[in-house]
Amino acid sequence: MPRRATILGATGFVGKRLHARLASDGWEVFAPAKGDPEVFSRDLGTVFYCAGLTADYDARPFDTVAAHATLVSELIRAGRFERLIYLSSTRLYDGMAKATVDETQPLVFDPADPRRVYDLSKALGENLTLARTGGRGGVARLANVYDWEDGAPGFLSAWLIAARDGGDLTLDSSPHVARDYIHLDDVVAALVVMADGEAPGIVNVASGELVTNAQIAQVFAKAGRRVTFTGAARPPAPPNASVARLAALGVRPASVKDVVARYLGEGTRA
Repeated sequence: MPRRATILGATGFVGKRLHARLASDGWEVFAPAKGDPEVFSRDLGTVFYCAGLTADYDARPFDTVAAHATLVSELIRAGRFERLIYLSSTRLYDGMAKATVDETQPLVFDPADPRRVYDLSKALGENLTLARTGGRGGVARLANVYDWEDGAPGFLSAWLIAARDGGDLTLDSSPHVARDYIHLDDVVAALVVMADGEAPGIVNVASGELVTNAQIAQVFAKAGRRVTFTGAARPPAPPNASVARLAALGVRPASVKDVVARYLGEGTRA
C-alpha cells in the first residue's frame, strides 16, 4: 500500500518539486487547494507544510501570520496526520550575534521591529509543530534555496536564469554579500528523509557554508563569463548554520560552487 502524503503549498517553489519527487517514489499525494476544508476531515498521512510568504511578507503582515501560524494551528488541532514536517527558515538566526549556530540555541527577536513579522510567525509555527503534536512534528529550517527553473525565486536563482543567454552579466548587488545556498533538489531529499523514522525535531536544511557573490562570480570567471556588481556594500554575514543534524540523517548537500560550475559547464540549459 503506498504511503500517504499531504503537501500544503504544493504549487509553490519547494512544494511543486516535492510533489514530483513523492509521486515518482510511489507516494499517494494529496495536494489541496488553498482553503480546502478536507484538510481538517480526511486522513492526511505525512503532512509537508510548505505554505508561506517570502518576498512580500512585509507588505502583507496579516497574510504572513495566517500562512505561517494560523493554518498550521488549525491543522494541528484537527489532528488528522501521522507526521508533520513544517518548513521554516535559517533567517530565524539573523538576530543572533554568533558566527555559528545550531538548532539547540534559543532564538533572539526584536518584537518592535515590523520586519520581524516573518521571523516571529515562523517561530510560532515551529513552536506549535514541536510542542503541540504529541511528538509527531519536525521542523526544517531552510537556507537560501535556489534553482534555475522559470520563476524560481531568490537572488541566485535570478542570476542563474539570466545566465542562460550567455555572455557577461551585470548584477544589482554587492560582491561582499554572503549567504548559505542549498539547491532545491537537496532540500527535497532532506524533507523526504525527515519524514522517515522518529520525529527529527529541528533540522537545519542548509549547506553549512557561507559563500559570497564574489566567490560565485569566480566560478563564472573560470567558465569564461564575467560578472560585474553595481553595489559595494559590506553587510555583516549571517550566522553560519550547523548541518551536523542533517549529515546525521545521511543528507550532504552539494556545494553551490560545484553546482554552478556544472550548470555552466552543461551550457546553462534549463
